[in-house]
Amino acid sequence: MTSARPRILIEVCVDSVASAVAAERGGADRIELCGSLIEGGVTPSAGLIETVRAAVSLPMHVMVRPRAGDFCYEPEEFEIMRRDIATAKKLGANGLVFGILTPDGRIDCERTRQLVELSRPLSVTFHRAFDMTADLLVALDDVCSIGVARVLTSGGEPSSLQGRQKIAQLIQKSQDRVVIMAGGGIKPANARSLAEDTGAKEIHVGLRSLVSSPMIHRNPIVWMGALEGREYQRFVVLEENVRKLRDALDGPE
Repeated sequence: MTSARPRILIEVCVDSVASAVAAERGGADRIELCGSLIEGGVTPSAGLIETVRAAVSLPMHVMVRPRAGDFCYEPEEFEIMRRDIATAKKLGANGLVFGILTPDGRIDCERTRQLVELSRPLSVTFHRAFDMTADLLVALDDVCSIGVARVLTSGGEPSSLQGRQKIAQLIQKSQDRVVIMAGGGIKPANARSLAEDTGAKEIHVGLRSLVSSPMIHRNPIVWMGALEGREYQRFVVLEENVRKLRDALDGPE
């Protein structure tokens, strides 16, 4: 008799109430709540955190990122992160997501450790700033020493499919000191093979779909201009796509 395949945890990245609800209904296990995913994700507003918390019962991990761009922050930005952590905890976050690097491409252990301590008792995910470090294996030892619960990584590549060998290496080297969560380019068609190839027990997905605005009136100058129509479209997570991913991971051998 063969043992059952271990269930892979699905974390869905969302930046709206509708996407959070769709993720829950589709079978996700956790959401990462961000603001402005079109910029790569920043700290969500207090209003968004509070409204999503009321709308879904899934564990909610909140992004703490004061701006888009690099992950080397000024003292004032670090203070913003400290305050945003306190706000997210107060509003019902189950975990925090952040990362800080030094100019030479290493984990900023001192300041990251301060934020980890401030986040307790909530768990912390070190996000894909990890992939921007100069040496992923050195960075792994650094984040383990800081006390984060998990690391989100694509193996230092544009997608986790390209970085699957490095992800497998990181999982082996971690020796259960930290969860290695694979993320980047994961879809229903490739999720199971990626999990099997890497040994990842958690995956992080966007699954974003482009939807058109309900606006009837559209300014033709803006529509055809530099914004390229972005004022009349947005990205959302659809329940059906999350369910397809869940089914792909849980389906028969």
